[in-house]
Amino acid sequence: MQPLNLMNNVAKARLLHNLLREEIPEFLGYLNELTETVLNDQERVRTEWNNGMMPVDMWFELAGRIQAVMAKYPKDLYRSPKVFADQLFDGFLAIFTRQALSNYTRLEKQTDPKFKPAVELLFT
Repeated sequence: MQPLNLMNNVAKARLLHNLLREEIPEFLGYLNELTETVLNDQERVRTEWNNGMMPVDMWFELAGRIQAVMAKYPKDLYRSPKVFADQLFDGFLAIFTRQALSNYTRLEKQTDPKFKPAVELLFT
């Protein structure tokens, strides 16, 4: 295994899935809810947007792309660490998914107490 500081988002996500697979369905459910909220409430998101690093329209695009991935690979995202990591944590999609992971643990949605420290270790 690579040292943590040399791992990219895809490798970290694959490791997270391998270590805490039972938490992944709950996280995917939250991710789906988040994308629906972003896409269905665009006016509110637009007025509250304060991220100077990314235009709000890109956020909407990422949410739509995440939804497309979740529709295309509904079972594989849970079953396969490779599909989970490659489809949700590669390229710009990692921005949205990492934010979702951060929100998920900050809001304490996880059921496994090891999930939050694992996310913090891998992604912060």
